[in-house]
Amino acid sequence: MSGSARGTVPGLATPYPLGAALPAVYAEDDFGQRFVAGLDVVLAPLFNVLDSLEAYFSPALAPADFVDYLATWVGAELDGTEPLPLRRHAVASAVALHRVRGTRQGLAAAVRLAFGVPPEITESGGASWSGRPLGPFPGTPEAGLHVVLRVADPAAVDPHRLRAVVGAARPAHLPFTVSVTTSRTSEGA
Repeated sequence: MSGSARGTVPGLATPYPLGAALPAVYAEDDFGQRFVAGLDVVLAPLFNVLDSLEAYFSPALAPADFVDYLATWVGAELDGTEPLPLRRHAVASAVALHRVRGTRQGLAAAVRLAFGVPPEITESGGASWSGRPLGPFPGTPEAGLHVVLRVADPAAVDPHRLRAVVGAARPAHLPFTVSVTTSRTSEGA
């Protein structure tokens, strides 16, 4: 999480000036009024945050540094280098992604969110039915998962980041491999 952007804001007035709440003996004391006006400058951002607290918990409205903080709360898979709109989207969709975590749909959504490209996923498993007993088993006998990411410039994709995203979103029992290759559309260009 980067440094906070909150602090004193020049010209921000407090809705509850302390000078008006002082006892009558200090109401006309210039030093007392100036002293508590200095405290008003410090408290005004606090009141501002409390008045708009609901917006801090909305990824679309929260300040950028607070979006990063929210990402840690909801377990969004971010490395901190993503642009702000993508980080906001990741935080907003984290709960839905956790619901499908460990499924093919969840893995595809996590990779697409992290890299902006839908992956090709090859699984070893399968499901089928047969009207007769002793039918062939679906899939392959060795469990595994392979994820291919096709992009225009494979050098621009961090393969370690891809491994981390797939490792976090895959079914826990499956070993996996990943690869980054040139997209089919750019091969013919």
